[in-house]
Amino acid sequence: MNELLAKRNAVTELMRIAPVADELAALFAKAGHRLYLVGGSVRDALLGRLSADLDFTTDARPDQVLRIVAGWAEAIWDVGIAFGTVGVTRGGRTLEITTFRADSYDKVGRNPEVTFGDSIEGDLLRRDFTVNAMAIDLTEKTFVDPHGGLEAIRDRVLDTPATPAESFSDDPLRMLRAARFVAQLGFTPAPRVVDAMTEMAGQLTRITAERVQAELSKLITGASPREGIELMVDTGLAAEVLPEVPGMRLAIDEHHQHKDVYQHSLTVLDQAIELERRDDPAAEPDLVLRLAALLHDIGKPATREFQPGGGVSFHHHEVVGAKMARKRLRALKYSKEIVQQVSQLVFLHLRFHGYGKGEWTDSAVRRYVTDAGDLLQRLHKLVRADCTTRNKRKAAALQRTYDELEERIARIAAEEDLARVRPDLDGNEIMRLLGLPPGPQVGQAWKFLKDLRLDRGPLEHDEAVAELKNWARDQGIEPPVNS
Repeated sequence: MNELLAKRNAVTELMRIAPVADELAALFAKAGHRLYLVGGSVRDALLGRLSADLDFTTDARPDQVLRIVAGWAEAIWDVGIAFGTVGVTRGGRTLEITTFRADSYDKVGRNPEVTFGDSIEGDLLRRDFTVNAMAIDLTEKTFVDPHGGLEAIRDRVLDTPATPAESFSDDPLRMLRAARFVAQLGFTPAPRVVDAMTEMAGQLTRITAERVQAELSKLITGASPREGIELMVDTGLAAEVLPEVPGMRLAIDEHHQHKDVYQHSLTVLDQAIELERRDDPAAEPDLVLRLAALLHDIGKPATREFQPGGGVSFHHHEVVGAKMARKRLRALKYSKEIVQQVSQLVFLHLRFHGYGKGEWTDSAVRRYVTDAGDLLQRLHKLVRADCTTRNKRKAAALQRTYDELEERIARIAAEEDLARVRPDLDGNEIMRLLGLPPGPQVGQAWKFLKDLRLDRGPLEHDEAVAELKNWARDQGIEPPVNS
């Protein structure tokens, strides 16, 4: 990379893509202030991936910024003004303008004591990584790179402007962000960064679960999450954030085809991502599928049993794993929906292995579909990704068997509308036929009829009525004579 050419191209490209930046710079210059495009906006321009959101820094204080953008911005919000940040929108872009910062930290939490700086050089020094410590002076149209960020981008190296110990002590979340950049951008952390992450991993406890979860989600949905996860495990960050993942290194895979369950799970994650991209290359990364792939075997260490002759078993690891996944994701403050979906996929991922060579009845196929519900397509991907055997013939046989199961699901679904399996009689008819008021007994009768529907498929109306009345009598409920 010719550095001068890269700098000139970055300025040119940013001005072409974001003329709004030029407009804003003119307003600040008119008011006697300097404006710089900074951080991730510059980095992404150099990487050819500029987003619609732009970050600026300025020598103007927040109250001055508000006066400068008044009448120009289409909307203004000042929720971050205590930290020197004013947000505006213009022409469909979101812009954040932050006053030069020269913060100090108490080394206990992650919120700084906000103090404003006087120079772009001082502002860039306090940033997390050198690839984010570059700026474009929008008045002079010059490139500002005091810490070798351009060289770091060229070499794909992640380093810090200050020492890593200083940077991570100021904000321990930066260690997790390093792993995220590895997953998102394919960078390699400098040795001194890895050393500091390893020594300081325990300081992540200073960070709130919500902030940790946000970084972890960005990592998992990155282009290569495996590399980010491996960095987290190797440095000890995972032991603080997601301890069940390094915990899988203790368990030998039952097929003895992988170094351990940890490596197997990373392979499943890779293969799930391949299936995700194959089915829809333009789709957004599937956080739920990726979390389920990573966590699907976390119940194995707790259920490991050594068998005579050197074998290993992990009976009911899917049940234990689902509980563990639910507990960990709740601790990380994931939404109820994500917690439920991931834990259900972990619970269901092993069920296919009871299918054998197609021995399941149609009833078992219906239950598989019904239990998966809206997660069925994700379950298909997870089960296929979980086939990591190196025996090509065995792998091909497993895939053919799952092809057959999907074909059976499609056939039964076409015949019976499996997406909306309901009892053959609804609640109102149950109450009328059995002479019951609304209550638990109606729910029990409804469940009985749904199970019957799953076992035998759709019933004729008279047959469903007869079965319901027989069930009721077994429960000590005598249906009305005229029902």
